[in-house]
Amino acid sequence: MSTIVRLVLREIALTLREPFRTSSGCTHQRRILLVEAEGAEGEAGWGECVAEEFPAYSPETVDTAWLALTRWVAPEVLGRRFAGPSEVGPALERAFRGHPMAKAAVEMAAWDLGAREQGISLARLLGGTRERVETGISLGIQATPEALASRAREAVAEGYRRVKVKVAPGEDVAFAQAAREAVGEGFPLSLDANAAYTLDDLGVLQALDALRPAMLEQPFDPDDLTGHARLQEALAAPICLDESITSAARAADAISLGAARVINIKPGRVGGHGAARAIHDLALGRGVPVWCGGMLESGIGRGHNVALASLPGFTLPGDLSPSGRYWQQDVVDPEWEMTDGTLRVPLHRPGIGVEPDRDLIESLTTRRLEIGPG
Repeated sequence: MSTIVRLVLREIALTLREPFRTSSGCTHQRRILLVEAEGAEGEAGWGECVAEEFPAYSPETVDTAWLALTRWVAPEVLGRRFAGPSEVGPALERAFRGHPMAKAAVEMAAWDLGAREQGISLARLLGGTRERVETGISLGIQATPEALASRAREAVAEGYRRVKVKVAPGEDVAFAQAAREAVGEGFPLSLDANAAYTLDDLGVLQALDALRPAMLEQPFDPDDLTGHARLQEALAAPICLDESITSAARAADAISLGAARVINIKPGRVGGHGAARAIHDLALGRGVPVWCGGMLESGIGRGHNVALASLPGFTLPGDLSPSGRYWQQDVVDPEWEMTDGTLRVPLHRPGIGVEPDRDLIESLTTRRLEIGPG
Protein backbone atom coordinates (compact mmCIF):
# COMPACT_ATOMS: atom_id res chain seq x y z
CA MET A 1 0.00 0.00 0.00
CA SER A 2 1.28 3.45 -0.85
CA THR A 3 1.43 6.33 1.56
CA ILE A 4 -1.83 8.03 2.51
CA VAL A 5 -1.25 11.63 1.48
CA ARG A 6 -4.64 13.15 2.22
CA LEU A 7 -7.78 12.43 4.24
CA VAL A 8 -11.11 13.97 3.31
CA LEU A 9 -13.76 13.90 6.04
CA ARG A 10 -17.39 14.39 5.09
CA GLU A 11 -20.46 14.31 7.28
CA ILE A 12 -23.60 13.51 5.34
CA ALA A 13 -27.25 13.30 6.38
CA LEU A 14 -29.33 10.32 5.26
CA THR A 15 -32.98 9.89 6.22
CA LEU A 16 -34.19 6.38 6.93
CA ARG A 17 -37.18 5.01 5.05
CA GLU A 18 -38.74 4.36 8.46
CA PRO A 19 -37.68 5.15 12.04
CA PHE A 20 -35.53 2.47 13.67
CA ARG A 21 -36.19 2.03 17.39
CA THR A 22 -34.20 0.01 19.92
CA SER A 23 -33.94 0.01 23.71
CA SER A 24 -31.25 2.69 23.26
CA GLY A 25 -33.42 5.16 21.36
CA CYS A 26 -35.06 5.93 18.02
CA THR A 27 -33.25 6.96 14.83
CA HIS A 28 -35.00 8.90 12.06
CA GLN A 29 -31.98 10.38 10.33
CA ARG A 30 -28.39 9.19 10.28
CA ARG A 31 -25.49 11.58 10.57
CA ILE A 32 -22.81 9.57 8.78
CA LEU A 33 -19.12 10.40 8.80
CA LEU A 34 -17.32 9.26 5.65
CA VAL A 35 -13.55 9.12 5.28
CA GLU A 36 -11.76 9.20 1.94
CA ALA A 37 -8.08 8.22 2.02
CA GLU A 38 -6.05 9.36 -0.98
CA GLY A 39 -2.92 7.42 -1.92
CA ALA A 40 0.28 8.75 -3.42
CA GLU A 41 -0.60 7.33 -6.85
CA GLY A 42 -3.99 9.06 -6.97
CA GLU A 43 -6.20 6.12 -5.95
CA ALA A 44 -8.70 6.60 -3.12
CA GLY A 45 -10.18 4.27 -0.52
CA TRP A 46 -13.33 4.89 1.51
CA GLY A 47 -14.34 4.14 5.08
CA GLU A 48 -17.35 4.94 7.22
CA CYS A 49 -17.55 5.80 10.90
CA VAL A 50 -20.46 3.96 12.53
CA ALA A 51 -20.74 6.24 15.58
CA GLU A 52 -24.19 7.61 16.30
CA GLU A 53 -25.28 11.12 17.18
CA PHE A 54 -25.87 10.40 20.89
CA PRO A 55 -23.73 8.22 23.23
CA ALA A 56 -26.35 5.54 23.95
CA TYR A 57 -25.14 2.43 22.13
CA SER A 58 -21.50 3.50 22.47
CA PRO A 59 -19.56 6.29 24.21
CA GLU A 60 -18.41 7.48 20.80
CA THR A 61 -20.45 9.92 18.72
CA VAL A 62 -20.13 11.51 15.30
CA ASP A 63 -18.71 14.63 16.95
CA THR A 64 -16.17 12.86 19.17
CA ALA A 65 -15.05 10.81 16.15
CA TRP A 66 -14.60 13.96 14.07
CA LEU A 67 -12.39 15.38 16.82
CA ALA A 68 -10.40 12.15 17.19
CA LEU A 69 -9.88 11.87 13.45
CA THR A 70 -8.63 15.40 13.03
CA ARG A 71 -6.53 15.64 16.18
CA TRP A 72 -5.07 12.14 16.73
CA VAL A 73 -5.79 9.73 13.88
CA ALA A 74 -4.76 11.84 10.90
CA PRO A 75 -1.31 12.80 12.27
CA GLU A 76 -0.52 9.11 12.81
CA VAL A 77 -1.25 7.98 9.25
CA LEU A 78 -0.64 10.90 6.89
CA GLY A 79 2.66 10.72 5.07
CA ARG A 80 3.61 7.47 6.78
CA ARG A 81 4.47 4.50 4.64
CA PHE A 82 2.84 1.22 5.66
CA ALA A 83 3.79 -2.09 4.10
CA GLY A 84 0.09 -2.92 3.99
CA PRO A 85 -3.27 -1.98 5.51
CA SER A 86 -2.84 -4.56 8.28
CA GLU A 87 -0.23 -2.25 9.84
CA VAL A 88 -2.58 0.73 10.21
CA GLY A 89 -4.72 -0.58 13.07
CA PRO A 90 -1.79 -1.61 15.31
CA ALA A 91 -0.12 1.76 14.69
CA LEU A 92 -3.23 3.59 15.83
CA GLU A 93 -3.59 1.33 18.86
CA ARG A 94 -0.04 2.13 19.92
CA ALA A 95 -0.60 5.84 19.41
CA PHE A 96 -3.56 6.43 21.75
CA ARG A 97 -6.28 4.65 23.70
CA GLY A 98 -9.92 4.22 22.82
CA HIS A 99 -11.95 5.73 19.98
CA PRO A 100 -12.23 2.44 18.03
CA MET A 101 -14.96 3.76 15.71
CA ALA A 102 -12.85 6.74 14.68
CA LYS A 103 -9.82 4.50 14.18
CA ALA A 104 -11.88 2.01 12.18
CA ALA A 105 -13.06 4.65 9.72
CA VAL A 106 -9.48 5.35 8.58
CA GLU A 107 -8.24 1.77 9.00
CA MET A 108 -11.03 0.45 6.79
CA ALA A 109 -10.44 3.21 4.23
CA ALA A 110 -6.80 2.06 4.16
CA TRP A 111 -7.91 -1.51 3.43
CA ASP A 112 -10.12 -0.31 0.57
CA LEU A 113 -7.24 1.79 -0.74
CA GLY A 114 -4.81 -1.12 -0.51
CA ALA A 115 -7.17 -3.43 -2.38
CA ARG A 116 -7.81 -0.85 -5.10
CA GLU A 117 -4.09 -0.22 -5.56
CA GLN A 118 -3.56 -3.96 -6.01
CA GLY A 119 -6.53 -4.22 -8.34
CA ILE A 120 -8.25 -6.89 -6.23
CA SER A 121 -11.41 -7.07 -4.17
CA LEU A 122 -11.34 -6.22 -0.50
CA ALA A 123 -12.91 -9.61 0.20
CA ARG A 124 -9.93 -11.35 -1.42
CA LEU A 125 -7.44 -9.15 0.41
CA LEU A 126 -9.10 -9.98 3.75
CA GLY A 127 -9.10 -13.71 2.99
CA GLY A 128 -12.74 -14.10 2.02
CA THR A 129 -13.90 -17.34 0.43
CA ARG A 130 -17.61 -16.88 -0.28
CA GLU A 131 -19.21 -15.61 -3.47
CA ARG A 132 -22.49 -14.81 -1.69
CA VAL A 133 -23.33 -14.04 1.93
CA GLU A 134 -26.62 -14.80 3.65
CA THR A 135 -28.54 -11.80 4.87
CA GLY A 136 -30.87 -11.27 7.77
CA ILE A 137 -33.02 -8.32 8.71
CA SER A 138 -33.11 -6.38 11.96
CA LEU A 139 -36.54 -5.03 12.93
CA GLY A 140 -36.78 -2.16 15.38
CA ILE A 141 -39.35 -2.03 18.17
CA GLN A 142 -42.80 -1.55 16.66
CA ALA A 143 -45.86 0.19 18.07
CA THR A 144 -47.74 -3.06 18.73
CA PRO A 145 -47.10 -6.81 18.61
CA GLU A 146 -49.43 -6.97 15.61
CA ALA A 147 -47.35 -4.41 13.74
CA LEU A 148 -44.19 -6.39 14.47
CA ALA A 149 -45.84 -9.61 13.29
CA SER A 150 -46.78 -7.92 10.01
CA ARG A 151 -43.21 -6.70 9.44
CA ALA A 152 -41.80 -10.14 10.30
CA ARG A 153 -44.11 -11.86 7.80
CA GLU A 154 -43.07 -9.37 5.13
CA ALA A 155 -39.40 -10.06 5.83
CA VAL A 156 -39.85 -13.81 5.41
CA ALA A 157 -41.78 -13.26 2.17
CA GLU A 158 -38.97 -11.03 0.89
CA GLY A 159 -36.52 -13.89 1.34
CA TYR A 160 -34.48 -12.90 4.39
CA ARG A 161 -32.72 -15.91 5.91
CA ARG A 162 -33.11 -14.70 9.51
CA VAL A 163 -35.27 -12.16 11.35
CA LYS A 164 -33.94 -10.29 14.36
CA VAL A 165 -36.29 -8.24 16.52
CA LYS A 166 -35.35 -5.68 19.11
CA VAL A 167 -36.79 -6.10 22.61
CA ALA A 168 -36.88 -3.86 25.67
CA PRO A 169 -38.45 -4.11 29.14
CA GLY A 170 -42.21 -3.93 28.73
CA GLU A 171 -41.93 -4.54 25.01
CA ASP A 172 -40.58 -8.04 24.96
CA VAL A 173 -42.53 -11.26 25.53
CA ALA A 174 -45.77 -10.34 23.75
CA PHE A 175 -43.82 -8.82 20.86
CA ALA A 176 -41.45 -11.76 20.53
CA GLN A 177 -44.38 -14.19 20.73
CA ALA A 178 -46.11 -12.35 17.88
CA ALA A 179 -42.94 -12.46 15.81
CA ARG A 180 -42.47 -16.18 16.48
CA GLU A 181 -46.02 -16.95 15.38
CA ALA A 182 -45.53 -14.81 12.28
CA VAL A 183 -42.32 -16.47 11.06
CA GLY A 184 -43.13 -20.00 12.15
CA GLU A 185 -41.58 -22.39 14.64
CA GLY A 186 -38.64 -23.50 12.54
CA PHE A 187 -37.54 -20.12 11.19
CA PRO A 188 -34.41 -18.48 12.67
CA LEU A 189 -35.72 -15.72 14.94
CA SER A 190 -33.20 -13.75 17.00
CA LEU A 191 -33.89 -11.38 19.89
CA ASP A 192 -31.68 -8.38 20.58
CA ALA A 193 -31.87 -6.53 23.91
CA ASN A 194 -29.05 -3.99 23.48
CA ALA A 195 -28.06 -4.43 27.15
CA ALA A 196 -31.48 -3.47 28.52
CA TYR A 197 -31.84 -6.21 31.18
CA THR A 198 -30.22 -7.50 34.38
CA LEU A 199 -30.33 -10.81 36.25
CA ASP A 200 -33.35 -9.43 38.11
CA ASP A 201 -35.23 -9.94 34.82
CA LEU A 202 -34.51 -13.68 34.72
CA GLY A 203 -38.20 -14.61 34.55
CA VAL A 204 -38.77 -12.44 31.47
CA LEU A 205 -35.64 -13.76 29.81
CA GLN A 206 -36.69 -17.36 30.45
CA ALA A 207 -40.08 -16.56 28.91
CA LEU A 208 -38.26 -15.29 25.82
CA ASP A 209 -36.13 -18.43 25.86
CA ALA A 210 -39.28 -20.54 25.78
CA LEU A 211 -39.97 -19.13 22.30
CA ARG A 212 -36.88 -21.00 21.05
CA PRO A 213 -35.00 -18.05 19.56
CA ALA A 214 -31.93 -18.72 17.44
CA MET A 215 -30.05 -16.54 19.93
CA LEU A 216 -30.55 -13.89 22.60
CA GLU A 217 -28.23 -11.01 21.84
CA GLN A 218 -26.55 -8.80 24.45
CA PRO A 219 -29.14 -8.98 27.25
CA PHE A 220 -26.87 -7.41 29.93
CA ASP A 221 -24.43 -4.54 30.30
CA PRO A 222 -21.37 -4.94 28.05
CA ASP A 223 -19.02 -5.19 31.07
CA ASP A 224 -21.01 -7.98 32.74
CA LEU A 225 -19.41 -11.13 31.34
CA THR A 226 -20.00 -13.14 34.51
CA GLY A 227 -23.66 -12.17 34.50
CA HIS A 228 -24.00 -13.38 30.92
CA ALA A 229 -22.29 -16.64 31.88
CA ARG A 230 -24.74 -17.16 34.77
CA LEU A 231 -27.65 -16.37 32.49
CA GLN A 232 -26.45 -18.83 29.85
CA GLU A 233 -26.64 -21.61 32.43
CA ALA A 234 -30.34 -20.83 32.85
CA LEU A 235 -31.22 -20.65 29.15
CA ALA A 236 -31.36 -23.11 26.28
CA ALA A 237 -30.91 -20.49 23.56
CA PRO A 238 -27.32 -19.39 22.92
CA ILE A 239 -26.31 -15.97 24.16
CA CYS A 240 -24.73 -13.81 21.48
CA LEU A 241 -22.48 -10.95 22.54
CA ASP A 242 -22.07 -7.75 20.57
CA GLU A 243 -21.21 -4.66 22.62
CA SER A 244 -19.23 -6.80 25.06
CA ILE A 245 -16.76 -7.92 22.39
CA THR A 246 -14.22 -5.14 22.00
CA SER A 247 -11.16 -7.22 21.04
CA ALA A 248 -9.92 -10.75 20.48
CA ALA A 249 -8.73 -10.85 24.10
CA ARG A 250 -12.19 -9.86 25.30
CA ALA A 251 -13.75 -12.49 23.06
CA ALA A 252 -11.41 -15.12 24.51
CA ASP A 253 -12.50 -14.18 28.03
CA ALA A 254 -16.19 -14.34 27.10
CA ILE A 255 -15.83 -17.74 25.46
CA SER A 256 -13.79 -19.15 28.35
CA LEU A 257 -16.37 -17.96 30.88
CA GLY A 258 -19.23 -19.51 28.89
CA ALA A 259 -20.73 -16.07 28.32
CA ALA A 260 -20.84 -16.23 24.51
CA ARG A 261 -21.89 -19.15 22.35
CA VAL A 262 -22.23 -16.79 19.37
CA ILE A 263 -20.43 -13.53 18.56
CA ASN A 264 -21.61 -10.57 16.50
CA ILE A 265 -18.63 -8.87 14.84
CA LYS A 266 -19.00 -5.28 13.64
CA PRO A 267 -15.73 -4.10 12.11
CA GLY A 268 -16.66 -0.44 12.42
CA ARG A 269 -17.23 -0.88 16.15
CA VAL A 270 -14.16 -2.93 17.14
CA GLY A 271 -11.49 -0.80 15.45
CA GLY A 272 -11.53 -2.03 11.87
CA HIS A 273 -10.83 -5.08 9.77
CA GLY A 274 -7.65 -6.08 11.59
CA ALA A 275 -9.42 -6.36 14.94
CA ALA A 276 -12.46 -7.98 13.32
CA ARG A 277 -10.30 -10.63 11.65
CA ALA A 278 -8.53 -11.37 14.93
CA ILE A 279 -11.89 -11.95 16.65
CA HIS A 280 -13.04 -14.08 13.71
CA ASP A 281 -9.88 -16.20 13.79
CA LEU A 282 -10.13 -16.75 17.55
CA ALA A 283 -13.81 -17.74 17.35
CA LEU A 284 -13.17 -20.04 14.41
CA GLY A 285 -10.44 -21.78 16.37
CA ARG A 286 -12.73 -22.16 19.38
CA GLY A 287 -15.67 -23.45 17.33
CA VAL A 288 -17.84 -20.40 18.06
CA PRO A 289 -19.99 -19.19 15.15
CA VAL A 290 -19.87 -15.51 14.23
CA TRP A 291 -21.95 -13.20 12.07
CA CYS A 292 -21.55 -9.64 10.82
CA GLY A 293 -23.77 -7.03 12.42
CA GLY A 294 -24.87 -3.71 11.00
CA MET A 295 -24.98 -0.14 12.31
CA LEU A 296 -27.37 1.46 9.81
CA GLU A 297 -24.46 2.05 7.45
CA SER A 298 -24.61 3.55 4.00
CA GLY A 299 -23.56 1.42 1.05
CA ILE A 300 -19.92 2.23 1.78
CA GLY A 301 -20.01 0.65 5.21
CA ARG A 302 -22.13 -2.16 3.78
CA GLY A 303 -19.39 -2.91 1.28
CA HIS A 304 -16.87 -3.36 4.07
CA ASN A 305 -19.27 -5.60 6.00
CA VAL A 306 -20.00 -7.80 2.98
CA ALA A 307 -16.27 -8.26 2.34
CA LEU A 308 -15.66 -9.26 5.96
CA ALA A 309 -18.67 -11.60 6.01
CA SER A 310 -17.14 -13.59 3.15
CA LEU A 311 -14.55 -15.02 5.58
CA PRO A 312 -15.08 -18.71 6.44
CA GLY A 313 -16.10 -18.30 10.08
CA PHE A 314 -19.17 -16.19 9.27
CA THR A 315 -21.57 -19.10 9.15
CA LEU A 316 -24.76 -17.30 10.26
CA PRO A 317 -26.81 -14.74 8.29
CA GLY A 318 -25.66 -11.19 9.07
CA ASP A 319 -27.45 -7.86 9.33
CA LEU A 320 -26.55 -7.18 5.72
CA SER A 321 -29.81 -5.91 4.28
CA PRO A 322 -29.77 -4.39 0.78
CA SER A 323 -29.65 -0.64 0.20
CA GLY A 324 -33.41 -0.35 -0.30
CA ARG A 325 -34.11 -1.66 3.20
CA TYR A 326 -32.97 1.60 4.76
CA TRP A 327 -32.46 4.29 2.10
CA GLN A 328 -34.55 5.85 -0.65
CA GLN A 329 -31.27 6.28 -2.53
CA ASP A 330 -27.93 4.91 -1.39
CA VAL A 331 -24.63 6.73 -1.90
CA VAL A 332 -22.98 3.97 -3.96
CA ASP A 333 -23.24 2.65 -7.50
CA PRO A 334 -24.43 0.00 -7.95
CA GLU A 335 -26.62 -0.21 -4.88
CA TRP A 336 -26.61 -3.40 -2.86
CA GLU A 337 -29.37 -5.78 -3.94
CA MET A 338 -30.60 -9.01 -2.38
CA THR A 339 -31.29 -12.17 -4.38
CA ASP A 340 -32.74 -15.25 -2.71
CA GLY A 341 -31.79 -13.96 0.73
CA THR A 342 -28.16 -13.28 -0.17
CA LEU A 343 -25.89 -10.46 -1.30
CA ARG A 344 -23.27 -11.07 -3.96
CA VAL A 345 -19.68 -10.56 -2.86
CA PRO A 346 -18.09 -8.43 -5.63
CA LEU A 347 -14.98 -10.60 -5.92
CA HIS A 348 -14.05 -9.33 -9.38
CA ARG A 349 -14.22 -5.61 -8.62
CA PRO A 350 -11.47 -3.71 -6.81
CA GLY A 351 -11.87 -2.59 -3.22
CA ILE A 352 -15.33 -2.73 -1.67
CA GLY A 353 -16.75 -3.46 -5.12
CA VAL A 354 -19.03 -0.43 -5.45
CA GLU A 355 -18.23 3.18 -6.28
CA PRO A 356 -19.19 6.09 -4.02
CA ASP A 357 -21.55 8.46 -5.84
CA ARG A 358 -19.48 11.62 -5.43
CA ASP A 359 -22.13 13.98 -6.77
CA LEU A 360 -24.80 12.62 -4.44
CA ILE A 361 -22.41 12.57 -1.50
CA GLU A 362 -21.45 16.20 -2.08
CA SER A 363 -25.13 17.18 -2.22
CA LEU A 364 -25.74 15.48 1.13
CA THR A 365 -22.60 16.84 2.82
CA THR A 366 -23.16 19.06 5.85
CA ARG A 367 -19.48 19.59 6.71
CA ARG A 368 -16.23 18.75 4.97
CA LEU A 369 -12.56 18.87 5.89
CA GLU A 370 -9.43 18.04 3.91
CA ILE A 371 -6.35 17.08 5.92
CA GLY A 372 -3.05 16.91 4.12
CA PRO A 373 -0.37 18.96 2.37
CA GLY A 374 -1.30 22.23 0.75
